[in-house]
Amino acid sequence: MAELDELRAYVEYFRDLGVYDFYRRGDGSPSEAVAAFLERAFPAPTWQPSSNLGAPPRVGASPLAGSEPSVSVLPSLAGSASPAFAGQPPWPNPLEVAVPKPVPFNDLAPLPLVRVPPADRAAALEQLRREIGDCTRCPLAYAGRHTIVFGQGDPAARLMFVGEGPGADEDASGLPFVGKAGQLLNNMIAAMGLRREDVYIANIVKCRPPANRVPEPVEANTCSQFLLQQMDIVQPEIVVALGATAATYLLGVKQSLATLRSRFHICRGSRLLVTFHPAFLLRDPRQKGEAWKDLQLVMAELGLKPPAKL
Repeated sequence: MAELDELRAYVEYFRDLGVYDFYRRGDGSPSEAVAAFLERAFPAPTWQPSSNLGAPPRVGASPLAGSEPSVSVLPSLAGSASPAFAGQPPWPNPLEVAVPKPVPFNDLAPLPLVRVPPADRAAALEQLRREIGDCTRCPLAYAGRHTIVFGQGDPAARLMFVGEGPGADEDASGLPFVGKAGQLLNNMIAAMGLRREDVYIANIVKCRPPANRVPEPVEANTCSQFLLQQMDIVQPEIVVALGATAATYLLGVKQSLATLRSRFHICRGSRLLVTFHPAFLLRDPRQKGEAWKDLQLVMAELGLKPPAKL
């Protein structure tokens, strides 16, 4: 299990960098290193019955002298899988399962013809919150969620931050970015010469995924309609996508952060900049300088200056 945990940590690290398919060859099959790891982490069963009478054959070995070797019950790592028993269809290869492509927020719905005036935006957000209710629209409602984390901040903010999803602290409080990653985000906002109350903060999904895993496409796509409406109500001048997941669903592309960063995109009539998620910066503080470069681009666009040092 230690090896499996280590692999998960590496996958999460690369995901935060926006790298999704580093484990595949050009033909879509897993790399030799990953295939070897999976064979070590998930070895074939070695169960051997005390009697050969009426017992199932061992995997990869002949149960009776003179008989043909049995086939593996595990899916092939190289592509097509072998059937567990004769006459049954092959096992599906999990590396070949089609994943729905994200749809850019610009394509989900046209921009409203009538825009909400600043004085009415707080009421519009509250109405949207009541519309969500005790949401049961996606599987996250049944996966241990305690609180829906709607969003927080100035309803007429010029700057909006969008993260991935709530964590344990957020699930308990009902507020976005209040854990360790939230403390770092607060520091980032303060370094820009703003207060948390001056911006608006939300997430791709409003319910905590189990064990803080990445939201599944069905979860993110179901919840996106409400984030889209929040953006249309707040009408920020600039949106900062925190991390690869936020960038993927806001822009509808799966590209590395290196490709998406350092330039502005358009999303719901706002300019959008992609940077690292604060949780990733806690794991790799070396990237804080790069994140600060991204925030300086935002500051230049908004005419902000960092507070004077005492």
